[in-house]
Amino acid sequence: MSAGTVAVVATEEIGVPSWDLYELSIPCTVFGKPQPDLADPWYELWLCGSGEGGTTASGFSLRTPHTLDDLARADTVVVPSVPDACVEEGAPLPSALVEALRRAHAAGARMVSLCTGAFALAEAGLLDGRRATAHWMHTGQLATRYPAVEVDDSVLYVDEGDVLTSAGLTAGLDLCLHLVRRDLGAHIANQLARRMVVPAHRPGGQAQFIDQSVPAADDAGLAPVLEWARARLEEPLTVRDLAHRAAVSPRTFYRRLQAATGTTPVQWLLAQRLQRARELLESTDLPVERVAARSGLGTANNLRHHFLNHLGVSPAAYRRAFPGGPPAQAGAAGREESVASRNASRPRTVPIT
Repeated sequence: MSAGTVAVVATEEIGVPSWDLYELSIPCTVFGKPQPDLADPWYELWLCGSGEGGTTASGFSLRTPHTLDDLARADTVVVPSVPDACVEEGAPLPSALVEALRRAHAAGARMVSLCTGAFALAEAGLLDGRRATAHWMHTGQLATRYPAVEVDDSVLYVDEGDVLTSAGLTAGLDLCLHLVRRDLGAHIANQLARRMVVPAHRPGGQAQFIDQSVPAADDAGLAPVLEWARARLEEPLTVRDLAHRAAVSPRTFYRRLQAATGTTPVQWLLAQRLQRARELLESTDLPVERVAARSGLGTANNLRHHFLNHLGVSPAAYRRAFPGGPPAQAGAAGREESVASRNASRPRTVPIT
């Protein structure tokens, strides 16, 4: 049994312009290349099209081994993009694709869009009443055309449980790694990210684009400071501590970090501590009190508060959601069961920093 079947929509009806080749390659790279030393078996990747073959907008031949009918048999369906004409000019989406997406969702598939793929999910009605995103250049059209969708143009990706959407280009890679983290745990996702030479995790709530009012040369010293802070998350770090390490004033450090990450120092530290707590919950059987201390969140109550605010679940419920990890301590699980049950109906979200 594999980690799951991932069906990627790649059809000549949609076309694959050169700009979108990157987004098509992301799920193929993440889910299509076996990683036997990380998880064996790995995912099974299907490229799905109309089955007719043809020449794409980029001028190369496209023939897929699977058809749109196979989407309904997949565990996860990924739509990397739609034609520019469907976004900019309001051209209709291929009806066969829209119907295939509806059938896949009805069959229980997890539905994922990268960039303008959100227009296909929205056309199929799968985003109605849900929060969703796309590339910030296209979120205005998405919101206007599909008013039932709660469009958020300020985030990298949105996880609504069984339906997930991402912004464009590299944000699609963030979302695919997030899926690996959900399915196989933090350790495997982090190792895969390292092989791909990308950040192990960017919270979905991070801003899509960066204010470049600060010259790039001024940011050269931030990376070692942030790495230094990540190694000391359990300590009571302050903005003054980080600024001192960077040899700048607190005001200057605040501006530089916000320009580079889209977040404030306090928000950045909270996001890193939440991420550390998630990794500990996924990969260890430490009690919640120790997880809170080692992640720098202080007390178990503080950890629960931030988990409920940012992820919508308790630490114990979060730990149970990741297969293959150590079981939570029975006492901690019992104490948090009532909290988890109250939040069971809430969709999973990623931290907004």
